[in-house]
Amino acid sequence: MSTTSPKPYPKDEYPKTITIKELHPTFGAEILGVQWGDDGIISNEQLQELRNAYGFIVLRATPLTDSTHVSFSRLFASGPLDDISRFLTPGRVPRYYPHLELFDASNLSDDGRAILDPSSPRAMLLRANSLWHSDLAYNPRRSSYSLLRAVELPSRNPGMGEVGGNTEFADSRTAWEELAAETKRELRTKDWTGVYNAAQSRKLGAPEYFKDLNPEEGPRARHKVVQEHVESGRMNLCVGAYLWRLENGEEKTVPGSEDIIRSLNEHVAKKRFVASVRWEQPGDLVIWDNRAVLHRAGEFNGVGKHRRDMSRTTAFDQGPTAWGLNGEGAPLPTLESITNEKGLPLTRSAAVER
Repeated sequence: MSTTSPKPYPKDEYPKTITIKELHPTFGAEILGVQWGDDGIISNEQLQELRNAYGFIVLRATPLTDSTHVSFSRLFASGPLDDISRFLTPGRVPRYYPHLELFDASNLSDDGRAILDPSSPRAMLLRANSLWHSDLAYNPRRSSYSLLRAVELPSRNPGMGEVGGNTEFADSRTAWEELAAETKRELRTKDWTGVYNAAQSRKLGAPEYFKDLNPEEGPRARHKVVQEHVESGRMNLCVGAYLWRLENGEEKTVPGSEDIIRSLNEHVAKKRFVASVRWEQPGDLVIWDNRAVLHRAGEFNGVGKHRRDMSRTTAFDQGPTAWGLNGEGAPLPTLESITNEKGLPLTRSAAVER
């Protein structure tokens, strides 16, 4: 039986305008009635409590701009944000400049004027977004919260049909709790380390395009596969498309590693653990905890046809296991470390969109 979502506050302690709409029996909530900029807005402390309890929350029609998206992200995450500066070539000015904390999750060209060619290098890279993952899991310092905002969505003209493009979430905390007892015991006893590799996700997302990419090359990180989600006190399965292999305490690959990873990923992705969020209007904002859920891009029927502009901020984890087994202060991946991977058929400009 699935664990029901914890109720972090009595409802009468929220501002009178606030309504909590639960999206799934075990996680996910839409926060209705937020009055942005008024004294009656829900407090940041209560937003954080909701964040920790529900794994992801949805705020509709926010008035956020590029600038306030970044500032609100810093407030919500209570810590530093990742940025794209280490991926920029000399002279390249991203269209969200000067807000380098914004990651471009759109289907638009670098200048934002054209829809991305589905066969372009960047489009091939973005195919991995359709796989279950946690953002930037291949970093030595893992991520905590991501905040994804709709900037421009396809027009919903009569007769156009459903465009799709939902963002889907998988409850990896409840998935851990519902693992078979024998599997849980093995994972806790053996305490395997996961090796997370950006190349693994690329090859899974576009196998033919990245057929010559060697996962032994390029950046990777080591984190425990089973960890406590400190804010909620619940255990979490840290799996997804970036998880390349399992290692034992001697840093040797666990026999059957590939099959174990496949089994865990299939378990987390079971329908009973999954919720889907529909993007309704520009300004919609979804916030999730990469240490408590996996996510993926749902099927989008407007590929190559409809403009869809999305921007994302992602915060660094500040918890006790943030750096995993990588050593505090380990260098983050850079443009050079990514473009030097053998078999990586990408332009240097495309490598930044992750």
